[in-house]
Amino acid sequence: MIALLNRFQDALEASRRLDFLGPLLLRLYLVPVFWMAGTQKLADIDATAAWFGNPEWGLGLPFPELLAWAAALTEAGGAILLLFGLAVRWVSIPLMVTMLVAIVAVHWPYGWQAIADPSAPFANERVLAAAQKLERARSILREHGNYDWLSGSGKFVVLNNGIEFAATYLVMLVALFFSGAGRWLSLDHWLARRFREPSPADCPDVGSRETRPASARSSS
Repeated sequence: MIALLNRFQDALEASRRLDFLGPLLLRLYLVPVFWMAGTQKLADIDATAAWFGNPEWGLGLPFPELLAWAAALTEAGGAILLLFGLAVRWVSIPLMVTMLVAIVAVHWPYGWQAIADPSAPFANERVLAAAQKLERARSILREHGNYDWLSGSGKFVVLNNGIEFAATYLVMLVALFFSGAGRWLSLDHWLARRFREPSPADCPDVGSRETRPASARSSS
């Protein structure tokens, strides 16, 4: 039994050869997210700045022009860097700040859920009330519209606009900040191989072998 478990553990350890896939998939997932967010802001930067600064129908943030340009360029530029795996740990920092601002300034008052679902965890009063409103809207559409055609591209939902998506992107960026861009399929990897001296942290197997007792090293 122990031998079988050891074989499974060895196979699990062997899968570390593919550990570059984790950071790669995180990067590729986030690229279109930030590219769309950044380019949409840049497409009408004046309207973006107005929304950032207006206290009545916007966010009411100080220095709206500066923050609008900073957010737009961070998101669009960050998408490009994530795509090529260049300066990933560095660009993760301003992107995390952008997500934190979005969570606090935009989404926090609406709770967790992005889409209102009363049966899901963390459903607040706003989400619970959405169920009755959604059912009423559906009944009106069934009575006065071609409901099959209207719902042919997907179900009708209520957008709650909670922190769910922004928090998810934040968690992904935190993971990239600590893991880096990943091996092989990133410019960071090849630049590090070209210009950086390897450290014990870059070679954990070597470091662990040197720190093991001499008896253990002689038996391995």
